[in-house]
Amino acid sequence: MFIQTESTPNPATLKFLPGQTVLEAGTADFPTVDTAGKSPLAQRIFSVSGVEGVFFGTDFVTVTKADATEWDHVKPAILGAIMEHFQSGAPVIEGDTPSMSGHAEHDGEDAEVVGQIKELLDTRVRPAVAQDGGDIVFHGYDRGVVYLHMQGACAGCPSSTLTLKMGIENLLRHYIPEVIEVRPVAA
Repeated sequence: MFIQTESTPNPATLKFLPGQTVLEAGTADFPTVDTAGKSPLAQRIFSVSGVEGVFFGTDFVTVTKADATEWDHVKPAILGAIMEHFQSGAPVIEGDTPSMSGHAEHDGEDAEVVGQIKELLDTRVRPAVAQDGGDIVFHGYDRGVVYLHMQGACAGCPSSTLTLKMGIENLLRHYIPEVIEVRPVAA
């Protein structure tokens, strides 16, 4: 098994490509070791000292390290953990893994606007940020303000504010006049 790695715009995050499917659909975010309970793969990666976050896409694993940790010290152990997991035949996530968009539910008078926001996120934004090892999901909408949750490489990325304001906010405002502003939310 050969696992490729790619850098991301976030220097604390690397993208690992195992050459096979990680998740059939959607994404899974494990921002701390405490959230990794149902994922044998995330638990195995968190066992490497210096790992602070794990994120799964359909064909990649994104790992975030502690600031004081050097990639040269942890990358071989992470590669080993991913390889061991896939060779073991254990599931990536135990139990039912429903196919979800990751977006928060929203209904009411703004349902049509929210539907347009989610559609633009799914077709224009999420594929682009997945290339960088992350994801951005809808969290909420209130009086013209869109709240988005950044995951994987996007969480804590130095360029995430620029991406959010100059990229996503401009895109949404262009297509949906009701959108005034885009703001990030914490997990």
